[in-house]
Parts: sequence; C-alpha cells; structure tokens
Amino acid sequence: MTSILRYMSQTLPAAVSRNIAKFQEAAEHAAENFSHGAAAARQEMLRRIVKHCAEFQTVDLGRSLGQTALSLALYVGAAALMILAVKIGYWPLALVMAPVTGLFLVKLFTIQHDCGHGSYFKNRRANNLLGFIISLLTFTPYAFWRDAHNRHHASSGDLDRRGVGGVDTLTVPEYRALTPAKRIMYRVYRHPLIMIVIGAPLYFIVLQRLPLAGPMPFAETYQGMKARHVWKSVAALNIALVVLYGGLSLWLGLGTVALVFLPVVTIAAWAGSWLFFVQHQYEDTYWAQKPEWNYAEAAVFGSSHYKLPQPLRWVTGNIGLHHIHHLASRIPNYRLMECYRASEDLLSLPVMTIRESIRCARLALWCPARRKMVSFSAA
Repeated sequence: MTSILRYMSQTLPAAVSRNIAKFQEAAEHAAENFSHGAAAARQEMLRRIVKHCAEFQTVDLGRSLGQTALSLALYVGAAALMILAVKIGYWPLALVMAPVTGLFLVKLFTIQHDCGHGSYFKNRRANNLLGFIISLLTFTPYAFWRDAHNRHHASSGDLDRRGVGGVDTLTVPEYRALTPAKRIMYRVYRHPLIMIVIGAPLYFIVLQRLPLAGPMPFAETYQGMKARHVWKSVAALNIALVVLYGGLSLWLGLGTVALVFLPVVTIAAWAGSWLFFVQHQYEDTYWAQKPEWNYAEAAVFGSSHYKLPQPLRWVTGNIGLHHIHHLASRIPNYRLMECYRASEDLLSLPVMTIRESIRCARLALWCPARRKMVSFSAA
C-alpha cells in the first residue's frame, strides 16, 4: 500500500502529490500504532497466562502415587504377558502386544519427565529416586537427561543458546554457509527416516550408553555439555541395566528378554521422539536472538498445543499442552488439562491436529526473514 502511494506521489502533480504524501504518512503512522497496540495486547495476554499457570504448580501426593502405581502395574503386567507368550511359543502375539506395552512405557517416561522438573513430588529426593527407577525401563540416564532437558527449557527458541536437549536446528543463512559435506550431514540428520525411525531407537538403546554431549558436526553454534558432567549418570544407569536385564536373561533367556524389551523400547522411542519433534518444529514456531528473545513468548508461542484423543492424552501425560508445560514446568502432568480449560487466553491459542503435524516432517530450517520454519526446497 505505501509503495503504491509513494509511486503515485512521484508521478502526479505537486498539489496532489502533497496530499498523497500526507495520506501516506498518516497510513504509516496508523500501521505503527496498530503494531504497537498488537504487541501491547500480546504482552498483556502473556502476563495473564503466566499468572494463571502459576496457580497450578502444586503437587497432589495421592494423584502422583496413584498414577505411578497404575502406570507401573500396566507396564509390568503387559511385559509379563509378552514374556509368557514368548515362553509358550506364541512370540507373534508378543510382537502384537509390543505397541500397547510401548505406549505404557511412554506414560512412565512422562512421569520420569515430571520428576526431572521436580513437579511430581514436593521432596527432591523422592523425585530423583523415582526418576532413576523408571530410567531402568526407559533406558534413559536420569540425571543427565534431567540436566539436559532443563537446559532445553531455559533456552528454547533462543538462537544464541541452541544446544543439548533439543532438536538441532540451523537457520537458512547458516545452512547456506555450510560446506557441501556438512549440508549433506544436516540433511541426513533432519530426514524423518533417520531422525525418527532409525535415530530414535538407536539413540535410546545405544547412544545413551555413552557419555556423548558434544556438538553435531554441522552445528557451529551448538552448546554441548562436558563429558565429565555426563559420565557418572550414564555409568550408573549402565551398571543398573546390566544387573536388571542380565539377571532377567539368566532367568528367562537372552532371546526372550531381547524379543520382549527391544521392540517395546523401540516403539516408545518412536512415539516419544515424534512428540518431542512436533512440539517445537512447526511452521509458526518462535526463534529469536537477544535482546528480542523472551522466555514467556518462547514458551507460549514456540511450543505447540498438540491435540490428541483422550487415551493418548493420558498415555503422553498431557504433554501435547506443551506451551503450558514450557511456561510452567512445575505443573504436574495431571493438572495441565485443568490449567488449560480454566483460561480463556489459553483456549484461544492455535491447536495442531495429528493430520496437521504430519506436514511438520518436511520443515528443517528457521528462516529469520520470514520468521518461519521452512523446508530445504524453500531455502
């Protein structure tokens, strides 16, 4: 609009041009006022949401204990049925049951996740003890994951602090500046087949057995963690895994243990990694540099509300309400939906459906000019 007015002011008589110039100035001033008004309204909404979410950061001990008991019973019961099926020769039945058992394992991971945020019990030691016990089932070193994940929360959406705990994401200019070899590495890493189908179970079962916390070979801005901060957690879990699954193998047989637990962990890794991916890697997500970066904006506008059907909401610990979780990570998973339904502001925010989330798989780069995630072809 302003460019058209500018052209007209340059081609029409002086008197008319002056009037157009005044109209142009008024239009630009109105647009600026609208922009400032929208920004002020956005900040006011954020303040209301922050205040609202703070009211739900309380633990209900009975619900925490009840959820833990039920989740462990469902997982152990399903795994026991799979073991029985294998032992009596019906191993195909065990494989059919693996997706259900894997989803119960996802549920347990959400409890481990809450423990890592200190939101499941009031007592820190109780959180850490339960988190470590569940890590024997999720194959995820609890202390290392806790620290890495909390780093992710503190720096989500911050282009200056990308690093451990999140999906590696380059900007379009950074990608263009890579050497051809590093471009290939990044494209391979971001391919859904590699990142989710192959990479997720490889990471959970194999790579988490190693104290790896350094940068990816293509990420010049990656901020890793020192190996000495990682190895104790990794080593402690590795020893515990050998004792637990080694003992089960001596009792039940290595083949039985492998046929039961490897498919289950693989399915849980697929589900969990996809959830983590779509929670931040969608088109209109939030990335910014300081001083523009803002924690509340990054949490609310850089984390999705992934709308799932009721059974999957329970299995995933309501983690689809990821914008609430990132803003107030001390809210237990069983209070997230309650928090969401009690706020008109939260109810007004965009929602991502399962069908819409599939399109996120093609997104791989943040475009600062368009302020959107884009595909390689659009870069």
